[in-house]
Amino acid sequence: MTTSMTIAQAAEATGLTVHTLRYYERIGLLDPVGRGANRHRRFCQEDLNWIAFLQKLKSTGLPLRAMLHYARLRRQGNGIDSLGQRRALLQAHTLAVQATLTELQGNLLVLQQKIALYGELERQAAVDQYMAHTAPQ
Repeated sequence: MTTSMTIAQAAEATGLTVHTLRYYERIGLLDPVGRGANRHRRFCQEDLNWIAFLQKLKSTGLPLRAMLHYARLRRQGNGIDSLGQRRALLQAHTLAVQATLTELQGNLLVLQQKIALYGELERQAAVDQYMAHTAPQ
């Protein structure tokens, strides 16, 4: 038996809001979610796995439009064209993420150097202050 969960449970499990899950389904980012006998949405593990992947794409800066394109390609199945386009999209995004990481690493290095400089200046200022107070008058 496949476990399923309500939209509220799926929201809690994914960290998204109920509104966001409904929105994602409405715009086609999520496939239509299965419904129970009461017509309420029932999310399965496959839905949660897809949502988790979408969250990774979003957190790495992939625009919503590209995510929608990827979702459309995914719905086409595993034909050579769909697979190739999805791979190409992810490769291009991977290069963009790597470029961002490189830039961030450079920025981080500058910050670390500035912090070290301020640490050294503070140490020198403390020595200077101590020497000014302990020097014979």
